[in-house]
Amino acid sequence: MATNDTRITILGGKGMLGSDLVSACRQKGLDTVVLDLPEFDITNSNHLQQAVSNTQVIVNCAAYTNVDGAESESELAYQVNATAVGQLGALVKKAGLWLLHISTDFVFDGRSDRPYVETDTPNPINEYGKSKFAGEQLLIDSGCRNCIMRVEWTYGPHRGNFVTKIIQHAKSNKALKVVDDQIGSPTPTTEVAKVICELLTNQPQGIFHYASAGYVSRYEMARFVFDQLSMDVDLTPCKTSDFKSPAERPLNSRFNCDKIQDFLDEPIESWQNPLERFLRQL
Repeated sequence: MATNDTRITILGGKGMLGSDLVSACRQKGLDTVVLDLPEFDITNSNHLQQAVSNTQVIVNCAAYTNVDGAESESELAYQVNATAVGQLGALVKKAGLWLLHISTDFVFDGRSDRPYVETDTPNPINEYGKSKFAGEQLLIDSGCRNCIMRVEWTYGPHRGNFVTKIIQHAKSNKALKVVDDQIGSPTPTTEVAKVICELLTNQPQGIFHYASAGYVSRYEMARFVFDQLSMDVDLTPCKTSDFKSPAERPLNSRFNCDKIQDFLDEPIESWQNPLERFLRQL
């Protein structure tokens, strides 16, 4: 159980999720250590060894997240998302620590006709997803005490994301096409960070799905964003197959979050409310 005396080490603590997690932990008065590039490289064995020393809890937000880039840089994606995670797990096991590791909806092929539960068999369809799933397997195989938290469609103030990108595109081009056959849950990193802080309290083990409540297409999400901002955009729906991209995307990213809900103090909020708050802050 995490207390104010518990040291939390956050790997990738300067990224989109990591930055919000650091803020959330420090607001709770937790002793928080932040490790990230360029000083910390998760693929460096010495850096990993130092990361697990003098701490009680590790949260791994570090990842190679360039989905299209992973198609041509698959070796680097595997080094960061898989090999390093397995090495981290072995060190966490040896030190007797607990590790929370962030994973993704991209471990699934998106062909299911229902929301994914934690026991569904992953079947990634691109190199990024394959590297993340390999990381999950290596972590489990390490035998360390771990919690794997899969998240999806995340957005936040600290990095570029779908929300900020479509707003930027709309400012320079009034006509915009957005896919209407990818379905998921827009999930703010601020909420993910809050949930991680709750999980730190009882340190559960196993795989958990987390996303905002409710589901929406990318097109409907874009329409919501532009309506909230009163932006005049010629928005047209299209299909994923209309876009040529190096990496294939799963069409169904819906999560069933019943399992993680049992560990949370409050019901998971619907996707519209935090997205409204985020847009007001922009």
